[in-house]
Amino acid sequence: MAKFEFVSKLRDFFTSAQAVKVSAFIGFTVLMTAVIASQNFFFQNIIENGISKRDIIAQKTLTVEDVKRTEQHKKEVSQKIEPVMAPAEDDFIKSNLQTLQSSIMQIRKKDVDEAVKNEEIGILFDLSDNSKKDFIINFLLKADDNSLREVFDKANLTLSNILRAGITEKDYEKDNIDKIILNNLVSNVSKRQVSVIKAVLEQVIVPNLVVDEFATEIARKNAQNSVKPYEVIFQKGDKILFEGEPVTRLKRDALRQAGYNVYELNWQGLAAIYIIVFIGTFLFLCYMKFFEKDYMEPRYLSITAFLSLLIAFIGVVLPTGFSPYVIPVPAFLILMSIFTKPRVAFIAAVILLSVMSVGYQYNIQYLVAFILLSILSAVLMSQIRYAERVDVIKAGFNIGIAGLILVLSIYILEKCLIDVDNVLILKDCTFVLLNGIFSAVIASGLMPLFESMFKIITPYGLAELGDHNQKLLKRLQMDAPGTYHHSLMVSNLCEAAAEAIGADPILARVGALYHDIGKLKRPLFFVENQSYFLIENPHNKFTPRISKMIITAHPKDGIEIAKEYKLPQVIQNFITQHHGEGLASYFYNQAVKEEGAENVKEEQFRYAGPKPNTKETAILMIADAVESAVRSLKNPTPEEIEGMINKIIVERLNDGQLSDSPLTLKDIKTIASTFSRILRGMQHNRIKYQENLAEELQKQKINMPAKLLDEDLENKIKQLEGDKNPPKEDKND
Repeated sequence: MAKFEFVSKLRDFFTSAQAVKVSAFIGFTVLMTAVIASQNFFFQNIIENGISKRDIIAQKTLTVEDVKRTEQHKKEVSQKIEPVMAPAEDDFIKSNLQTLQSSIMQIRKKDVDEAVKNEEIGILFDLSDNSKKDFIINFLLKADDNSLREVFDKANLTLSNILRAGITEKDYEKDNIDKIILNNLVSNVSKRQVSVIKAVLEQVIVPNLVVDEFATEIARKNAQNSVKPYEVIFQKGDKILFEGEPVTRLKRDALRQAGYNVYELNWQGLAAIYIIVFIGTFLFLCYMKFFEKDYMEPRYLSITAFLSLLIAFIGVVLPTGFSPYVIPVPAFLILMSIFTKPRVAFIAAVILLSVMSVGYQYNIQYLVAFILLSILSAVLMSQIRYAERVDVIKAGFNIGIAGLILVLSIYILEKCLIDVDNVLILKDCTFVLLNGIFSAVIASGLMPLFESMFKIITPYGLAELGDHNQKLLKRLQMDAPGTYHHSLMVSNLCEAAAEAIGADPILARVGALYHDIGKLKRPLFFVENQSYFLIENPHNKFTPRISKMIITAHPKDGIEIAKEYKLPQVIQNFITQHHGEGLASYFYNQAVKEEGAENVKEEQFRYAGPKPNTKETAILMIADAVESAVRSLKNPTPEEIEGMINKIIVERLNDGQLSDSPLTLKDIKTIASTFSRILRGMQHNRIKYQENLAEELQKQKINMPAKLLDEDLENKIKQLEGDKNPPKEDKND
């Protein structure tokens, strides 16, 4: 028994909605990991433990870079580059020479013994190894001022020459310093002055050239970039690998170019990729749950997953070394922006690009460029008004131009540091420009397909449904003209109110156009159509219960028609929710009068619902009632219009019909104000019935429907009345 209980619980778990969600999450992350890892971590069954299992012959000429030899050559070239030296300490050295001259002059002026002066000079000068020590000291102390000044002037000029040439640490050896001084001596220097100048300069000269690490690194990178790749050519028919031959990096790259993915399976790499994909997917779902709850539905997550896998797959199949700027990331952003919103598209793109950059080992430059381009794309897509599909092409062109400027700017900055091939810059700029344009074309072509696949209506799809030449709207216009006119008025009200409160105005307008299509089944039972056909109200012959059944059936009838014409679910919601669970008050009050309040329950006279659960459907509920009510007023004043609007809103609030909608009190106030502004100029009165209907009908030659009621409803009425025939007597008899 316990065993069966466990099996039952296990079955219930795996069939639960939570289990389905977890399975979808795991399935997507595993599939995305497999796609991304396929470039670097999977292999075909031609390699075993790094050894070829068979001979592999090139089916076409292959040119393969020997990466190992190229890198070795780059390393050698880089090592040969001498460090770049930068001048320093020049002012310090010159100031030391001036200080030394001043010190000697002060010693010469002192009124002390010669021995003391000699000792002080010995402190300033290191002449212990100098054979001309006595001569130099004697000259410094006893030469006349002009001679001493001349020696120091020539020493200063010589020092300038030396500093200009530069002194490195290697040069800073005594023998080398002597040579450097002699090689840079100014002209017209006597032999006596040479000894003194050398002695003076040896005291102040220090290395003035230091290694510029940054400039040295740039010089080495430029040298490396100048190295041409070492290429190995495999002619068609050459053996790339022999059976039993170890697979080197060169041979592995050749096999990949030939169409074999021969990387050894790297379980650690696979695990790392999966963790990254898992975290990225989890972060995206967290963002959606807390900030974009409206798009947490399976259809929105499904299209996000599908597009992500598609973009990742395109990244995999790109030829080795091909520019990543050809990946249609703008198409991903355009489609995601249209099917969700630009903000969601941007977050999804950033996470996807981050995962791809790690998995495909892209240069950080590409990641930065794509993220910045994603920001620009999201901004551009947020400005689209969705009037025509050509707007997408225009947006794609703008994205391409923005991408071109962005990539070019990045390369200009990079070129300031290292030498970049101009051909590469031209290629990438061209790729990113064309990518934006073609992505828009691709997105426009895929949009209808995705609308059908994922059951998501886009603003463009809504715009097409809102075309008054649509077959169903034409039918509504011909068969139920009063309802059609009413729907037009309501759609205008809904669009204006939705725009005022930040809801979707296109959705509100289109949903309102179709909300009453259920009246097509029995148009003559609705007062707005009766005046067009100049007929007496057929409800005068029915009991309130039968009339209620006919009237409240139009949302259900509307759904049947909507399914017949394949209207999307989002439009069907307007049909079912525009009355909510509201009370058919006219027929309820009539029933109370006829049967007594104790015999009539409100629940029997309410619509089936559900209540409106979006801002757009809630707006429609209010607009539908307001338009009908205001139209029934005779020459209403602005105050009467405003009072009627407020009355209807209060009734809906008190009845709890807006309890499931996200409308705030501020929204409701704005809606009321918008309706009042639009309806003030309207004075649509209900058309009075002609006194002699038969005569008028004959005059107008209007063909009436053969039957007011369809067979199903007629049978229901017979059953309700307990009679085989529809009631013919007046309901007041």
